[in-house]
Amino acid sequence: MTPDDLARACAEAMWKNDRASQALGMEIVEVGPGRATLAMTVRESMVNGHDICHGGLIFTLADSAFAFACNGGNENTVASHCAVSFLRPARLGERLIAKAVERFRKGRSGITDVTVATEAGEIVAEFRGNSRTIGGTLVEVPE
Repeated sequence: MTPDDLARACAEAMWKNDRASQALGMEIVEVGPGRATLAMTVRESMVNGHDICHGGLIFTLADSAFAFACNGGNENTVASHCAVSFLRPARLGERLIAKAVERFRKGRSGITDVTVATEAGEIVAEFRGNSRTIGGTLVEVPE
């Protein structure tokens, strides 16, 4: 199994049980070792009192991309700390693309950066997540 095949198998295993991302209408665009791209369209139920996408939902999209990127190596990995900077509002109907890239991984710790942008390429938010492996795997790998 190649690293790309393993990352896809891990993503499929996670996606099967990821009811939160599915309920928000997210889709996996691309996954690979230490990287993932997810997309989500801002729906009416996602708009807050300022008539823009609720920041927590933008954070959730980035967090989901982060999760798929850092679990692609088949080690159960969770967030230990995350931070987000919102750079522009996202509006009803906009399709948001979250691109996650693992920047550092050593031992049980990692750092992954996620850029959330519109389809037109306008950056909406920058997210940095610190990860921690917790033991166990997502899929069985044939020997």
